[in-house]
Amino acid sequence: MTEDPADFNPPAWMANRHLQSILPSLPLRRHAVERRAGAVRRASRPLVLDCGEGIRLMGLHAPPPEDAAASPPRLAVLLHGWEGSADSLYLLSVAQLLHERGFDVVRLNLRDHGGTHALNRELFHSCRLPEVVGATQRLQALFPRHRLMLAGYSLGANFALRVGARARGVGLRIARIVAVCPVLDPAVTIAALESGPAIYHDYFMRKWRRSLRMKQEAWPGVYDFGDLIADRSLRSMTERMVLKYTDFPDLASYFAGYAITGGLLESLEAPARLITAADDPMIDARDLARLARPASLRITVTPRGGHCGYMEALRGPSWADRKIADELAQD
Repeated sequence: MTEDPADFNPPAWMANRHLQSILPSLPLRRHAVERRAGAVRRASRPLVLDCGEGIRLMGLHAPPPEDAAASPPRLAVLLHGWEGSADSLYLLSVAQLLHERGFDVVRLNLRDHGGTHALNRELFHSCRLPEVVGATQRLQALFPRHRLMLAGYSLGANFALRVGARARGVGLRIARIVAVCPVLDPAVTIAALESGPAIYHDYFMRKWRRSLRMKQEAWPGVYDFGDLIADRSLRSMTERMVLKYTDFPDLASYFAGYAITGGLLESLEAPARLITAADDPMIDARDLARLARPASLRITVTPRGGHCGYMEALRGPSWADRKIADELAQD
Protein backbone atom coordinates (compact mmCIF):
# COMPACT_ATOMS: atom_id res chain seq x y z
CA MET A 1 0.00 0.00 0.00
CA THR A 2 1.31 3.43 -0.85
CA GLU A 3 -0.01 6.83 0.15
CA ASP A 4 -0.10 9.52 -2.51
CA PRO A 5 -0.24 13.29 -2.13
CA ALA A 6 -3.60 14.93 -2.72
CA ASP A 7 -4.35 18.03 -4.75
CA PHE A 8 -7.88 18.75 -3.50
CA ASN A 9 -8.00 22.40 -2.50
CA PRO A 10 -11.51 23.80 -2.09
CA PRO A 11 -12.16 27.53 -1.76
CA ALA A 12 -12.07 28.70 1.84
CA TRP A 13 -15.82 29.20 2.10
CA MET A 14 -16.42 25.54 1.10
CA ALA A 15 -13.67 23.97 3.21
CA ASN A 16 -15.74 23.16 6.30
CA ARG A 17 -16.04 19.39 6.68
CA HIS A 18 -19.74 19.44 7.48
CA LEU A 19 -20.54 21.65 4.50
CA GLN A 20 -18.51 19.32 2.28
CA SER A 21 -20.42 16.30 3.64
CA ILE A 22 -23.85 17.85 3.12
CA LEU A 23 -23.43 19.63 -0.23
CA PRO A 24 -23.26 16.59 -2.57
CA SER A 25 -26.74 15.37 -1.58
CA LEU A 26 -28.40 18.72 -0.97
CA PRO A 27 -31.90 18.62 -2.52
CA LEU A 28 -31.47 22.17 -3.83
CA ARG A 29 -28.79 20.79 -6.19
CA ARG A 30 -31.01 18.10 -7.73
CA HIS A 31 -32.33 20.15 -10.64
CA ALA A 32 -28.87 21.32 -11.70
CA VAL A 33 -27.28 17.86 -11.35
CA GLU A 34 -30.11 16.09 -13.16
CA ARG A 35 -29.94 18.62 -15.97
CA ARG A 36 -26.18 18.16 -16.32
CA ALA A 37 -26.66 14.38 -16.21
CA GLY A 38 -29.44 14.48 -18.80
CA ALA A 39 -27.52 12.45 -21.38
CA VAL A 40 -26.71 9.53 -19.11
CA ARG A 41 -30.22 9.56 -17.64
CA ARG A 42 -31.83 9.46 -21.10
CA ALA A 43 -29.53 6.64 -22.16
CA SER A 44 -30.18 4.55 -19.02
CA ARG A 45 -32.40 1.46 -19.11
CA PRO A 46 -33.38 -0.79 -16.17
CA LEU A 47 -31.36 -3.98 -15.94
CA VAL A 48 -32.51 -6.68 -13.50
CA LEU A 49 -29.60 -8.94 -12.62
CA ASP A 50 -29.85 -12.57 -11.55
CA CYS A 51 -27.43 -12.80 -8.61
CA GLY A 52 -27.98 -16.51 -7.93
CA GLU A 53 -30.17 -18.33 -5.40
CA GLY A 54 -33.24 -16.45 -6.62
CA ILE A 55 -31.86 -13.04 -5.63
CA ARG A 56 -32.19 -10.11 -8.01
CA LEU A 57 -30.69 -6.63 -7.98
CA MET A 58 -31.62 -3.83 -10.33
CA GLY A 59 -29.25 -1.46 -12.05
CA LEU A 60 -29.55 1.24 -14.66
CA HIS A 61 -27.36 0.69 -17.73
CA ALA A 62 -26.31 3.51 -20.04
CA PRO A 63 -24.26 2.66 -23.15
CA PRO A 64 -21.79 5.33 -24.26
CA PRO A 65 -22.49 7.72 -27.13
CA GLU A 66 -21.58 5.96 -30.38
CA ASP A 67 -19.02 8.58 -31.31
CA ALA A 68 -17.33 8.48 -27.91
CA ALA A 69 -17.11 4.77 -27.01
CA ALA A 70 -13.88 3.91 -25.24
CA SER A 71 -11.44 1.47 -26.80
CA PRO A 72 -11.08 -1.10 -25.40
CA PRO A 73 -14.68 -0.98 -24.13
CA ARG A 74 -15.04 -0.24 -20.44
CA LEU A 75 -17.87 -0.97 -18.02
CA ALA A 76 -18.03 1.12 -14.84
CA VAL A 77 -20.25 -0.32 -12.11
CA LEU A 78 -21.16 2.41 -9.61
CA LEU A 79 -22.24 1.66 -6.03
CA HIS A 80 -24.07 4.19 -3.85
CA GLY A 81 -23.88 4.61 -0.09
CA TRP A 82 -26.29 3.37 2.57
CA GLU A 83 -29.85 4.60 1.93
CA GLY A 84 -28.70 6.21 -1.31
CA SER A 85 -29.65 4.86 -4.73
CA ALA A 86 -28.74 4.74 -8.38
CA ASP A 87 -30.28 8.21 -8.60
CA SER A 88 -28.27 9.77 -5.78
CA LEU A 89 -26.84 13.08 -6.94
CA TYR A 90 -23.21 12.07 -6.40
CA LEU A 91 -23.75 8.91 -8.47
CA LEU A 92 -25.49 10.78 -11.28
CA SER A 93 -22.67 13.31 -11.34
CA VAL A 94 -19.87 10.79 -11.81
CA ALA A 95 -22.02 8.65 -14.13
CA GLN A 96 -22.41 11.59 -16.52
CA LEU A 97 -18.66 12.23 -16.58
CA LEU A 98 -17.91 8.56 -17.30
CA HIS A 99 -20.63 8.50 -19.96
CA GLU A 100 -19.02 11.49 -21.68
CA ARG A 101 -15.68 9.68 -21.63
CA GLY A 102 -17.10 6.67 -23.46
CA PHE A 103 -17.82 4.20 -20.67
CA ASP A 104 -20.75 1.85 -20.40
CA VAL A 105 -22.14 2.79 -16.99
CA VAL A 106 -24.24 0.68 -14.64
CA ARG A 107 -25.60 2.40 -11.56
CA LEU A 108 -26.39 -0.56 -9.30
CA ASN A 109 -29.02 -0.42 -6.57
CA LEU A 110 -28.20 -2.43 -3.49
CA ARG A 111 -31.03 -4.58 -2.13
CA ASP A 112 -33.97 -2.50 -0.81
CA HIS A 113 -32.53 0.72 -2.27
CA GLY A 114 -33.87 2.80 -5.11
CA GLY A 115 -37.42 1.57 -4.65
CA THR A 116 -36.49 -2.10 -5.24
CA HIS A 117 -37.98 -3.36 -1.97
CA ALA A 118 -40.30 -5.84 -3.74
CA LEU A 119 -37.52 -7.64 -5.64
CA ASN A 120 -36.34 -9.76 -2.70
CA ARG A 121 -38.20 -10.94 0.38
CA GLU A 122 -35.35 -10.81 2.88
CA LEU A 123 -34.23 -7.50 4.36
CA PHE A 124 -31.08 -5.64 3.31
CA HIS A 125 -28.09 -5.59 5.60
CA SER A 126 -24.49 -4.62 4.99
CA CYS A 127 -23.11 -8.18 5.04
CA ARG A 128 -25.01 -9.21 1.91
CA LEU A 129 -21.82 -9.35 -0.10
CA PRO A 130 -22.57 -12.55 -2.09
CA GLU A 131 -25.39 -10.92 -4.04
CA VAL A 132 -23.24 -7.93 -5.01
CA VAL A 133 -20.56 -10.38 -6.13
CA GLY A 134 -23.29 -12.24 -8.04
CA ALA A 135 -24.49 -9.06 -9.73
CA THR A 136 -20.91 -8.26 -10.75
CA GLN A 137 -20.46 -11.77 -12.14
CA ARG A 138 -23.64 -11.39 -14.15
CA LEU A 139 -22.46 -8.07 -15.57
CA GLN A 140 -19.15 -9.67 -16.53
CA ALA A 141 -21.11 -12.35 -18.42
CA LEU A 142 -23.29 -9.74 -20.14
CA PHE A 143 -20.30 -7.60 -21.15
CA PRO A 144 -17.53 -10.16 -21.79
CA ARG A 145 -15.41 -7.85 -23.97
CA HIS A 146 -15.42 -4.95 -21.52
CA ARG A 147 -12.83 -4.03 -18.93
CA LEU A 148 -14.85 -4.38 -15.72
CA MET A 149 -14.38 -1.62 -13.16
CA LEU A 150 -15.98 -0.73 -9.83
CA ALA A 151 -16.38 2.61 -8.11
CA GLY A 152 -18.30 3.32 -4.93
CA TYR A 153 -18.97 5.81 -2.19
CA SER A 154 -19.11 5.19 1.57
CA LEU A 155 -20.85 1.81 2.10
CA GLY A 156 -20.77 1.30 -1.67
CA ALA A 157 -17.00 1.84 -1.58
CA ASN A 158 -16.78 -0.73 1.21
CA PHE A 159 -18.73 -3.21 -0.96
CA ALA A 160 -16.50 -2.46 -3.98
CA LEU A 161 -13.34 -3.30 -2.05
CA ARG A 162 -14.88 -6.45 -0.59
CA VAL A 163 -15.95 -7.60 -4.07
CA GLY A 164 -12.39 -6.96 -5.23
CA ALA A 165 -10.97 -8.99 -2.35
CA ARG A 166 -13.17 -11.93 -3.31
CA ALA A 167 -12.72 -11.59 -7.09
CA ARG A 168 -10.10 -14.21 -7.78
CA GLY A 169 -11.96 -16.93 -5.91
CA VAL A 170 -15.13 -16.43 -7.94
CA GLY A 171 -13.64 -15.83 -11.37
CA LEU A 172 -14.14 -12.07 -11.54
CA ARG A 173 -11.74 -10.15 -13.77
CA ILE A 174 -11.82 -6.66 -12.28
CA ALA A 175 -9.55 -4.19 -14.04
CA ARG A 176 -9.67 -1.36 -11.50
CA ILE A 177 -11.47 -0.15 -8.35
CA VAL A 178 -11.96 3.32 -6.86
CA ALA A 179 -13.36 3.60 -3.34
CA VAL A 180 -14.32 7.05 -2.03
CA CYS A 181 -14.58 7.38 1.76
CA PRO A 182 -15.26 3.67 2.36
CA VAL A 183 -16.61 2.51 5.69
CA LEU A 184 -13.51 1.00 7.31
CA ASP A 185 -14.75 -0.16 10.72
CA PRO A 186 -18.54 0.05 11.13
CA ALA A 187 -18.24 0.11 14.93
CA VAL A 188 -16.20 3.32 14.68
CA THR A 189 -18.60 4.85 12.15
CA ILE A 190 -21.73 4.21 14.20
CA ALA A 191 -20.02 5.65 17.27
CA ALA A 192 -19.23 8.78 15.25
CA LEU A 193 -22.83 9.04 14.07
CA GLU A 194 -24.16 8.62 17.60
CA SER A 195 -21.79 11.16 19.18
CA GLY A 196 -21.43 13.68 16.34
CA PRO A 197 -23.77 16.39 15.05
CA ALA A 198 -27.38 15.21 15.14
CA ILE A 199 -27.88 16.13 11.49
CA TYR A 200 -26.09 12.95 10.34
CA HIS A 201 -27.74 10.60 12.82
CA ASP A 202 -31.19 12.02 12.10
CA TYR A 203 -30.64 11.94 8.33
CA PHE A 204 -29.87 8.23 8.30
CA MET A 205 -32.62 7.42 10.80
CA ARG A 206 -35.18 9.25 8.66
CA LYS A 207 -34.10 7.52 5.46
CA TRP A 208 -33.86 4.06 7.07
CA ARG A 209 -37.33 4.38 8.61
CA ARG A 210 -38.71 5.37 5.21
CA SER A 211 -37.05 2.35 3.63
CA LEU A 212 -38.44 0.00 6.26
CA ARG A 213 -41.96 1.35 5.68
CA MET A 214 -41.52 0.70 1.95
CA LYS A 215 -40.35 -2.85 2.67
CA GLN A 216 -43.34 -3.44 4.91
CA GLU A 217 -45.70 -2.17 2.22
CA ALA A 218 -44.02 -4.35 -0.42
CA TRP A 219 -44.38 -7.48 1.75
CA PRO A 220 -47.67 -7.12 3.68
CA GLY A 221 -48.09 -9.79 6.31
CA VAL A 222 -44.37 -10.60 6.27
CA TYR A 223 -42.94 -7.60 8.09
CA ASP A 224 -44.08 -5.41 10.94
CA PHE A 225 -41.36 -2.90 11.77
CA GLY A 226 -43.38 -0.94 14.32
CA ASP A 227 -41.00 -1.46 17.26
CA LEU A 228 -37.92 -1.03 15.07
CA ILE A 229 -39.11 2.23 13.57
CA ALA A 230 -40.04 3.58 17.01
CA ASP A 231 -36.47 3.22 18.28
CA ARG A 232 -34.68 6.54 18.60
CA SER A 233 -31.08 5.27 18.60
CA LEU A 234 -29.26 4.20 15.44
CA ARG A 235 -27.14 1.73 17.41
CA SER A 236 -30.13 0.23 19.19
CA MET A 237 -32.15 0.10 15.98
CA THR A 238 -29.29 -1.65 14.19
CA GLU A 239 -28.91 -4.15 17.03
CA ARG A 240 -32.63 -4.96 16.94
CA MET A 241 -32.42 -5.53 13.19
CA VAL A 242 -29.37 -7.77 13.55
CA LEU A 243 -30.85 -9.94 16.27
CA LYS A 244 -34.24 -10.36 14.62
CA TYR A 245 -33.45 -10.48 10.89
CA THR A 246 -29.90 -11.88 10.56
CA ASP A 247 -27.96 -14.92 11.74
CA PHE A 248 -25.36 -12.85 13.59
CA PRO A 249 -25.37 -13.50 17.36
CA ASP A 250 -24.65 -9.89 18.30
CA LEU A 251 -23.92 -6.43 16.98
CA ALA A 252 -20.15 -6.81 17.23
CA SER A 253 -20.20 -9.91 15.00
CA TYR A 254 -22.31 -8.08 12.45
CA PHE A 255 -19.96 -5.10 12.35
CA ALA A 256 -16.97 -7.44 12.01
CA GLY A 257 -18.77 -9.07 9.08
CA TYR A 258 -18.35 -6.04 6.86
CA ALA A 259 -15.33 -4.26 8.31
CA ILE A 260 -12.43 -4.01 5.87
CA THR A 261 -9.84 -3.54 8.61
CA GLY A 262 -7.63 -6.46 9.54
CA GLY A 263 -6.59 -8.90 6.85
CA LEU A 264 -9.62 -8.72 4.58
CA LEU A 265 -7.91 -6.80 1.77
CA GLU A 266 -4.85 -9.07 1.64
CA SER A 267 -6.41 -10.92 -1.33
CA LEU A 268 -7.11 -7.73 -3.30
CA GLU A 269 -5.37 -8.06 -6.68
CA ALA A 270 -7.10 -5.49 -8.90
CA PRO A 271 -5.44 -2.05 -8.89
CA ALA A 272 -7.44 -0.08 -6.34
CA ARG A 273 -7.46 3.57 -5.30
CA LEU A 274 -8.89 4.40 -1.87
CA ILE A 275 -9.67 8.10 -1.39
CA THR A 276 -10.62 9.49 2.00
CA ALA A 277 -10.43 12.73 3.96
CA ALA A 278 -8.67 13.36 7.25
CA ASP A 279 -11.62 15.53 8.33
CA ASP A 280 -14.37 13.00 7.47
CA PRO A 281 -16.92 13.25 10.31
CA MET A 282 -18.02 9.61 9.88
CA ILE A 283 -14.85 7.71 8.93
CA ASP A 284 -11.74 7.88 11.13
CA ALA A 285 -8.75 8.06 8.79
CA ARG A 286 -6.54 6.70 11.57
CA ASP A 287 -8.16 3.32 10.90
CA LEU A 288 -6.28 3.20 7.59
CA ALA A 289 -3.33 1.94 9.64
CA ARG A 290 -5.40 -1.16 10.41
CA LEU A 291 -5.85 -2.16 6.75
CA ALA A 292 -3.94 -4.94 5.07
CA ARG A 293 -1.35 -3.54 2.64
CA PRO A 294 -1.45 -5.39 -0.70
CA ALA A 295 0.70 -3.95 -3.47
CA SER A 296 -2.45 -3.34 -5.51
CA LEU A 297 -3.85 -0.76 -3.08
CA ARG A 298 -3.02 2.93 -3.31
CA ILE A 299 -4.39 5.40 -0.79
CA THR A 300 -5.01 9.13 -1.15
CA VAL A 301 -5.75 11.05 2.05
CA THR A 302 -6.87 14.63 1.61
CA PRO A 303 -6.70 17.08 4.54
CA ARG A 304 -10.22 18.25 3.65
CA GLY A 305 -13.23 16.85 1.85
CA GLY A 306 -15.61 15.70 4.56
CA HIS A 307 -17.57 12.53 3.89
CA CYS A 308 -17.82 11.95 0.13
CA GLY A 309 -17.70 15.69 -0.44
CA TYR A 310 -14.79 16.90 -2.55
CA MET A 311 -16.77 19.86 -3.85
CA GLU A 312 -14.79 22.70 -5.42
CA ALA A 313 -17.80 24.59 -6.81
CA LEU A 314 -21.57 24.41 -6.59
CA ARG A 315 -21.85 23.28 -10.21
CA GLY A 316 -20.04 20.78 -12.37
CA PRO A 317 -18.21 17.55 -11.58
CA SER A 318 -16.54 17.25 -8.20
CA TRP A 319 -12.85 16.61 -7.61
CA ALA A 320 -13.74 13.01 -6.71
CA ASP A 321 -15.71 12.61 -9.97
CA ARG A 322 -12.64 13.57 -11.96
CA LYS A 323 -10.37 11.34 -9.89
CA ILE A 324 -12.66 8.37 -10.46
CA ALA A 325 -12.85 9.01 -14.21
CA ASP A 326 -9.09 9.47 -14.49
CA GLU A 327 -8.36 6.29 -12.53
CA LEU A 328 -10.81 4.15 -14.51
CA ALA A 329 -9.49 5.48 -17.81
CA GLN A 330 -6.02 4.10 -17.14
CA ASP A 331 -4.91 1.10 -19.18
